[in-house]
Amino acid sequence: MSHVRETGGPMTSIHYKSVCDLVKLIRSGDLSPAELMEDTLRRIEALNPSLNAFVTLRAEQAMDEAKAMAERIARGGEPGPLAGIPFGVKDLEDVKGMVTSFGSIPYKDNMAFSDSIQVARLKAAGAIVVGKTNTPEFGFTGFTKNRLYGVTRNPWNKERTPGGSSGGSAAAVAAGMVPLATGSDAGGSIRIPACYSGCVGLKPSYGRIPLDPLPFLYMSHIPVLGPLSRTVEDAALYLDCTAGYHPSDPDSLPLPGWSYLENLHKLPAGLRVGFSPTLGYARVQKEIFSLVEKAVKSFEEMSHRVEIWDGKLPDVGETWSQLINSAIYAQVQQDMEKIRPHMGKTLVYFLDQAKYLTVDDHIRNHGIRMELNRILGEFFNSFDLLLTPTMPTEAFAAKGPPPAEVDGNPIPLLGAVAFTYPFNLSGHPAATVRAGFTRAGLPAGLQIIGPRHRDDLVLQAAYAYEQARPWNDRWPDI
Repeated sequence: MSHVRETGGPMTSIHYKSVCDLVKLIRSGDLSPAELMEDTLRRIEALNPSLNAFVTLRAEQAMDEAKAMAERIARGGEPGPLAGIPFGVKDLEDVKGMVTSFGSIPYKDNMAFSDSIQVARLKAAGAIVVGKTNTPEFGFTGFTKNRLYGVTRNPWNKERTPGGSSGGSAAAVAAGMVPLATGSDAGGSIRIPACYSGCVGLKPSYGRIPLDPLPFLYMSHIPVLGPLSRTVEDAALYLDCTAGYHPSDPDSLPLPGWSYLENLHKLPAGLRVGFSPTLGYARVQKEIFSLVEKAVKSFEEMSHRVEIWDGKLPDVGETWSQLINSAIYAQVQQDMEKIRPHMGKTLVYFLDQAKYLTVDDHIRNHGIRMELNRILGEFFNSFDLLLTPTMPTEAFAAKGPPPAEVDGNPIPLLGAVAFTYPFNLSGHPAATVRAGFTRAGLPAGLQIIGPRHRDDLVLQAAYAYEQARPWNDRWPDI
């Protein structure tokens, strides 16, 4: 396979092409799914030892499925919208015949006997599972390290983290191992690694992609599923293939009746755009703020009305923490005493705290959540979109811990992810797109938040920004 240098980018063959471009090549006969899979597996073999993005592979099965796809196409069969695209699956999610370990030693042999709804829909669209990607234990932290599989590293700088908890997925996409990977986002776990790794990350509206029938997921109404990709087009295609009602998820939303991909170019003119540099409480690294501010100006240059929002969101950190910790505890509580010695001490500490939440605690948390939605409701009565930094800092050390200060000013524990978790609590759709690079050569991100259920508007805004400030020609030169 011939290797060419893309303008401004690393030496590649097909490693950094978008999903949409790869599908076109496959459908035209210029690229075989088997050839793509062979190249993918070689790339993973070469790079994964230093990055630790993938923790397990199904190489032989994936190769067999790619060959079968190639034969189907040769016979004139329909390959599906994701025709033979290799993808990674975050190791919090089931793939039939593979272990779902949750990044946790006690679950290292937890074999899945069926696919998750999201994985099943991606496979039905023609995509092929390559393997499972690394995650912190139960997705608990914003960087990717666990005692079972170790540390995942950022392709832009291996001393830094790709973020978490979908860190393995983000690293795999940014490193050109796979063009697409699944993620989940309960407090920023798609947007954090997408920002730190320079990818597109979409946190859909709550219910947009169905969750599996696990009772603990419905306790908090916080986690969502979504893509890590290289382009906004690819994220929209992913949503086309995975969104829609499923009877096992009572909160799942019906299909909108049109294609997110086909409607990307239909961003309305003259939008009212609010920009909040801090949400009223966050500290942001000066260099990150400068990059984000320049990115926001792109919306003015596109003739939208941008103004600083001087409002403030309530402090929802404790509420969010209690709800998500309760959800994790519900998943493991039957085995808690048996598995406790084999789990991370910090995770165990917070799960123990979740046991003692009272009815009054839950009433207070419900009130705080309602206040958050009241304020955001008022905001979206006046504005069409909300823009913020995605992360307050550039990527920190691969092994952690998260930063405890920004430019010399101390920040609270959740200050390192100050801009992401409120929109899990509220359920609004949010995406992150690349805002530029710091002096250290690390990506920064712009977060685009839309009204509830307006995933289409968020994607359209992200796509318009991507066209105004193209970034897909620059990836890590590994």
